[in-house]
Amino acid sequence: MNRFVIGFFAALLLLGGIWLFINNKNEEAELQANSSMIQQQIQQVGKLIVTEAYYSQVFTYKNSQKLFLNLVSADKKALIVAKAKATVEYDLRQMETEIDPENRTVRIVKIPDPVVNVYPEFDYYDVSQDFLNQFEGKDYNKIKSSITDQFRKKIDESGLKDDAQDRLMSELLNIFILTKSLEWTLVYNEKVIENEEQLIGSTR
Repeated sequence: MNRFVIGFFAALLLLGGIWLFINNKNEEAELQANSSMIQQQIQQVGKLIVTEAYYSQVFTYKNSQKLFLNLVSADKKALIVAKAKATVEYDLRQMETEIDPENRTVRIVKIPDPVVNVYPEFDYYDVSQDFLNQFEGKDYNKIKSSITDQFRKKIDESGLKDDAQDRLMSELLNIFILTKSLEWTLVYNEKVIENEEQLIGSTR
């Protein structure tokens, strides 16, 4: 009888050990599979997001120099039609993340700042210049710099950056949705992201 009881419990312990071993293996395999899915999603997100807009404006450039003890005025002026392509870029290939399978956590360590590019083109009309005050390279550089700065102000006042932010959010939401569905935790700025609104607020 004692041998039977001992054998019975020994068999239970053996079966329990086998079950725990298989269960742990299954859990490890699941964690590995989930980690791979998340890593794949992050790689898909890791791309260059470009939002474009086009601007145009007419500018007038004038310059006057007083010569010969201010007795003579030498003038130059031009009408400039400026067009510009503007882009706001998020290079998510530079995004830094950490995956912690043991704690089922994904940390977004760094999101790159947006880069604003302006590509202006200029057409000059009604150019007039006196012999003693003619257009030079420094004039064209000054015009280009001034107009580019004005286009940048237009970009800041427009919704282009907001549009780029929305596109960024749509990519980050893919990571959040996947981690949520796998019952993992997404962390950004040392905060656990519980919902979409919290993610949006943390990136603005």
